[in-house]
Amino acid sequence: MMRQFRNRVEAGRLLARRLMKYADRSDVLVLALPRGGVPVAYEVAQALNAPLDVFVVRKLGVPGYEELAMGAIASGGVRVLNSSVVESLGISEETIEVVAVRELRELQRRERACRHDLPSPDVQGCTVILVDDGIATGSTMRAAIQALRHLKAARIVVAVPTASFSTVREMRSEVDELVAVMMPVDFSGVGQWYQDFSQTTDEKVRELLGRGSPISNPI
Repeated sequence: MMRQFRNRVEAGRLLARRLMKYADRSDVLVLALPRGGVPVAYEVAQALNAPLDVFVVRKLGVPGYEELAMGAIASGGVRVLNSSVVESLGISEETIEVVAVRELRELQRRERACRHDLPSPDVQGCTVILVDDGIATGSTMRAAIQALRHLKAARIVVAVPTASFSTVREMRSEVDELVAVMMPVDFSGVGQWYQDFSQTTDEKVRELLGRGSPISNPI
């Protein structure tokens, strides 16, 4: 049986070993999905000598079926819609706007908690290493990928310590590269692969971002 990571710090260090080809490159930016992805991404950014920032994304769930994404909003004022879901369910512009306004409030709250008044990262032309502490269904990660494509990232590398094998198989075609330390077939949740999966606080996020020297444009 695959062993658990002790915590997100160990997971990040093990993940970084698989990403060393991106070390010391001026075009690389490490972006973490907050909050749990930040301690993992911090270790990756330190090992690669790359800038660290957060990428806040909120899925726009279909009312009554919130797990089904009709789109997403993300850092930098991005809104992307899943046209096939919107059209097949006949979702109105008014409905989309109501959900988007609600999720925008939460996105702005999270951005303030993470970065205060620092600008959102400029990813255009960058190789973005998008990090979380794990992937289960992949809905949040997919929303982030869509948003980064919209922002014209040159290359998107999804990097996680652990992910569902089936989700990885489906997601590989959506990004330029997907790196995972463990891809269990028997995957009931990200937390099962960590001995310590305690919540990452906003204070810890701000501390790690400060130590990781986030910048608005690395190139």
